[in-house]
Amino acid sequence: MTILYIETSGVNCSVAVSRGEELLAEQSENTGKFTHSEHLHTFIEEVLPQAGVSLGDLDAIAVSGGAGSYTGLRIGVATAKGLCFALGKPLIAIPTLQILASQVQGRCIIPMIDARRMEVYSAVLNDRYEFVSPSEAKILDADSYSEYLNEGKVIFLGDGAKKFSAICTHPNAVFVENAFPQARDMVRFATERYQRGDFADVAYFEPQYLK
Repeated sequence: MTILYIETSGVNCSVAVSRGEELLAEQSENTGKFTHSEHLHTFIEEVLPQAGVSLGDLDAIAVSGGAGSYTGLRIGVATAKGLCFALGKPLIAIPTLQILASQVQGRCIIPMIDARRMEVYSAVLNDRYEFVSPSEAKILDADSYSEYLNEGKVIFLGDGAKKFSAICTHPNAVFVENAFPQARDMVRFATERYQRGDFADVAYFEPQYLK
């Protein structure tokens, strides 16, 4: 199957195309500010010929479904829905924190997206990138996630991990900063959902804003 991926949950604007689990092309830009309204459609127009496919060749559209920036998610989901309606293709929604977590390997992974002040959007995932604890908006303190840290190494990553690294002194905490969700990291999850027929309702799907 050939799938177009759209990831706009934060300041990183990212688009990719795959055939099966083979990544065919991608475009990504992170200027530290939102450029999705300017570049998302251009990126889509660029990656399709790079991948050697047309809109009609697509079997599905996959989008990052939150948590994340309200504005970013709205732009990405609206674009994905528009393409699905126009092309008659199914919509696949992947949790943003699962996308982010897949950039590392570990027993316990806690991706964090900055939600301003001392708050983050976070979740706890295992080594198979399954949710141990669901996505939530969490206010951080020095003892946050101690129940997981006391059991062994925990990897924290994402633009929200930096603020936690400033207050967490637990020896089992490992921090990976400057990590952002990428469209390319959606491939394995979207292909699995496509094979299961696990599609979002194009008419009624809404991103997970959390707040």
